[in-house]
Amino acid sequence: MIPVTKPFLPPREEYNQFLDGIWNREWLTNMGPLASKLEMLLKDYLDVNHLLYVTNGTVALQLAIKALELKGEIITTSFSFVATTSSIVWEGCTPVFVDIDQKTLNIDAGKIEAAITENTSAILATHVYGNPCDVYHIQQIADKYNLKVIYDAAHAFAVTINGKSILEFGDISTCSLHATKLYHSIEGGLVVTKNPNLLKKIAYMRNFGISGFDSFSELGINAKNSEFHAAMGLANLNWVDRLIARRLEIINRYLSNLQGFKGQMPKWNSLANNNGAYLPFVLESEELLLRIKASLDSFEIFTRRYFYPSLASSLPYLEPNFLPITEDISRRMLCLPLYYELTDEEIDWICRLILRTQNN
Repeated sequence: MIPVTKPFLPPREEYNQFLDGIWNREWLTNMGPLASKLEMLLKDYLDVNHLLYVTNGTVALQLAIKALELKGEIITTSFSFVATTSSIVWEGCTPVFVDIDQKTLNIDAGKIEAAITENTSAILATHVYGNPCDVYHIQQIADKYNLKVIYDAAHAFAVTINGKSILEFGDISTCSLHATKLYHSIEGGLVVTKNPNLLKKIAYMRNFGISGFDSFSELGINAKNSEFHAAMGLANLNWVDRLIARRLEIINRYLSNLQGFKGQMPKWNSLANNNGAYLPFVLESEELLLRIKASLDSFEIFTRRYFYPSLASSLPYLEPNFLPITEDISRRMLCLPLYYELTDEEIDWICRLILRTQNN
């Protein structure tokens, strides 16, 4: 079987080296020394001003919305994982969907302004597959209308734009360290902001709002992470550059093999690096997608229709909203297998099956 993704696990001894310390200290959670160390090392690795390590990427989004005290409408994209939208609704706000750019698949910044009303409080945009949004245009709009900006950078670990971490844009950026991501701590998330006061506020919120032994400063939640998760993050951090390099090699081998394939990858932001997070193709038609998917399934080679269906038209807790480009792209988008251990022989086999199916 070839899955669409496979969590990377470091050599067991590299993870085990952290376990003796956990047993000796008996400090399992509540931002212990390993979680604090991971926070510091990730801040340095990603070259960001302020970073918090939290439970997961969804909680990171919820903290961002709550910390910015957002109300009313938040402009967003429906071409994203459901957590982007559900976090908005969970925090009592209303998502207002804007269609995507047909080439980049990110929110179309040129359509945002038309969606702004007197009830708009923020823009929440996703760097889809790690491909940076038009952050400069979005910030101009936000400044013009006095809106907050949150970026869902779940896929964008280690992505930079003009040499600057993509996580440094907006009022808050969030990232996911889920096991399926190229770099993970089994479960985990990051909250990044340039504002030290905002960081302090979210740090209290992460720990129930506790600001001292007998005091509270904020409405809080339990968004801390455990020492066991942090240990995996520390072990994997030693591998992350190799993981990205190998994933980019895999992508290039796919592209070399798939000459004549009736599918296009999203147009990557020319100012940014590619972190090799995903291998997405927009196929010529949904019919071709379904044929290729069925063919690969028959050999236990698994792909993913990521993202399908469109959130704007499929969530039971929202009124359906038809966005023509999002609807079209979501029906034709297929992500192919991509993970560190995928071999060249497996890649070649997958590509032969795709082209054979396409041409039959």
